[in-house]
Amino acid sequence: MFDENKKNSHFTQKQKGSVSTEQAFEKLKYYCGYQERCHSEVKDKLYSLGLWQTQVEELISRLIEENYLNEERFAQQFAGGKFRMKQWGKIKITYELKKKGVSPYNIKKGLKEIDLDDYDKVFQKLSEDKLESLSSEKNIFVKKWSFV
Repeated sequence: MFDENKKNSHFTQKQKGSVSTEQAFEKLKYYCGYQERCHSEVKDKLYSLGLWQTQVEELISRLIEENYLNEERFAQQFAGGKFRMKQWGKIKITYELKKKGVSPYNIKKGLKEIDLDDYDKVFQKLSEDKLESLSSEKNIFVKKWSFV
């Protein structure tokens, strides 16, 4: 009945089996050390552990101070990785970073990780692959619209 916004359920009551602040901090050091995380991922993790909003804010501050959590570094790793591994373009990377709540400044810093020559090479290769996949199409109009 009162289940409409689960993300903000931390305002109502603590979950059963919640952990102490220090236990959560130790878990998050490992969580952030395993791979770069953005602030929203860490907040979601902390709330899933059953912590209150003030505890979450305190722990995030500690993680930033001890350099476990750095959103600029996250944006750089995210942009570089998605470009190299999945050949995502700048628009898709920007969209995904915005969805994660990353600031425009950090998004710009992250996109600078992508080498323009490599970006052009990937675009050229993807364009050639798409054109080749349309080589059997006889209708020129279908071919043009499929390419775009």
